[in-house]
Amino acid sequence: MNTNRKILFIVAFMLMGLAVATITNVALNFRDYGYSNALEKSKMTAEMVRDGLTAHMVNGIMDKREFFLSNVSHTRDIQAIWLVRSPTVIAQHGEGFKNEHPRDAIDRQVLREGRIISSVREDAQDAILRVTIPYIASTDGNPNCLSCHQAKEGDVLGAISMEFSVNDIRQTGALTIAKIFGINLLFLVIALWATQHYLKPYMKLFENLQQGIKQARKGDFSFRFTTTLKNGGNEVAEQMNTLFEKMDETFGNIKQDLGTFMSRSNIACADPLNSAGIIIKELSDVYKFKKTIELDNSKEEIYGRFIYVLKEKFHFDHFALYEVDKGSKTRRLIYITDHKSFCTPTVDADAMGCRAYRTHTDVYSTDFAHVCQNCSVSNKEYTCVPFNINDDLALTLSYSANHLRTIETLNQVLPSIKSYFEAAKAVIESRTLTDKLRDSSLRDGATRLYNRRFMEEFIDKTVDQSLRTNDSYAILMIDIDYFKMVNDTYGHDSGDVVIRALAEILQSSVRQSDLPIRYGGEEFLIFLHNTTKEGAVSVADKIRTQFSAQKFQFGSETVQKTLSIGIAHFPADADSIWKVIKFADVALYEAKHTGRNRVVEFKKEMFNSGGQF
Repeated sequence: MNTNRKILFIVAFMLMGLAVATITNVALNFRDYGYSNALEKSKMTAEMVRDGLTAHMVNGIMDKREFFLSNVSHTRDIQAIWLVRSPTVIAQHGEGFKNEHPRDAIDRQVLREGRIISSVREDAQDAILRVTIPYIASTDGNPNCLSCHQAKEGDVLGAISMEFSVNDIRQTGALTIAKIFGINLLFLVIALWATQHYLKPYMKLFENLQQGIKQARKGDFSFRFTTTLKNGGNEVAEQMNTLFEKMDETFGNIKQDLGTFMSRSNIACADPLNSAGIIIKELSDVYKFKKTIELDNSKEEIYGRFIYVLKEKFHFDHFALYEVDKGSKTRRLIYITDHKSFCTPTVDADAMGCRAYRTHTDVYSTDFAHVCQNCSVSNKEYTCVPFNINDDLALTLSYSANHLRTIETLNQVLPSIKSYFEAAKAVIESRTLTDKLRDSSLRDGATRLYNRRFMEEFIDKTVDQSLRTNDSYAILMIDIDYFKMVNDTYGHDSGDVVIRALAEILQSSVRQSDLPIRYGGEEFLIFLHNTTKEGAVSVADKIRTQFSAQKFQFGSETVQKTLSIGIAHFPADADSIWKVIKFADVALYEAKHTGRNRVVEFKKEMFNSGGQF
């Protein structure tokens, strides 16, 4: 039911209610008025009969009273009339005529109580009003009642009962009610027509507004409002059209501007306004994320933010984040939720084994069974996504789920995750460049080994921790024997060749946990982590042997060089690592002093009594 019909129904219902109330009130009042008139008529008749009977009594013709009553009945349109004598009158004047005895309980009640009683007897054909009126003894009037009757003031001398037909009153009332009903019905029709005629344009405008607003909720503001109303209604339509034109222009630009983000968004909403709100909220979250990571010191902190977002915002349960060095094609694990890798071990050494990185496309296990040959995830659905940072660096995100529906849910938020990575791309690139610059400042330019500055930072960060965790270091101080002669004889370029050759041997001879450093000139240090004295000596001998076997071709000459190596242990020899470095230098001096091309471990007796060496 539309609004117009609802209003017409309400108006009709109210008018019908008013008509029913009016007719009911008129009917009740008309009935009461008719019965009241009939009752007054009966009272007048009773008084007339009383006066006539008094006259009969005075004139001595009481025996003619039945004729008198018959005439009264005809002239007053009374269906039945009879007199009733009270016991007092019967005792004085006798029982009178046969019909002057009480006929029913009403007669007896009136004689007993001395009050008027009326009742109505109705059926489908007729309506009879019965009225019984008492005659009360009184000294008022002429003649005095007590002059003829042996009674007291207020005694009931008798009563008169009359029956009137009030059917004409009922018929007149019914006709009147019918006329009133007809008038009300006509008024109802006119009122509905007037309501429809004058209200219809407003209803059309209202329905027009409803339709326009319904389209606006879907993001469509192209609707234009029309109306036949003047003044206020026309003004409303014009104002709404102006508003929709502005909204259409403004929101059209917003939709166009948000188109880029909507194409990447996981938002699926039938209401474009709501979609725009969700996208703007998402962009706000991404912006806050970007502003946060811009103040982070390192890539590792930024990666930690990603991990937090994946866990807390997107509710990833099993995922791994990798960093790929494009130059070396190696991959480094940044984070994994458990120790079970997504890929076979060969992928870390050769990132080209990662299908997502190699193809630069998202890899979905739902697309094809065993889509990635190097994936070690079994009995799970998985997705691998590459993120390019710059020409040197890339990231790979891998995540899995036990059920198809779960992985599809996670895949739906992938566009939002990519927005976070895109926002962080410039920041990661900046931190990578900063790390490179810092790394360059901490490495020797010729050998790419860490320099003395890095060693100082390393010592500041690790010594206290090593003492707490009972870690130990064997420190090897290495020096090339007679290196100055190479520079003086063959030139500094030749000396650089020897230095780089030694650096390569050092790097290949130690573990990843060990730290080779160019200490200065032809001197090198190696920090061997958690190794025994025998192990330290073994590594030192290996380095010395390999270097001494190295042949250098300088012009027409072949040159071989040797090393002298001193070893000291932290914290076995001292609880200060700088002292241990000094002790390794003392051992190195001892190796050179006792013939060179040797490995010597530090001993306290290497100090002379004056503390010199």
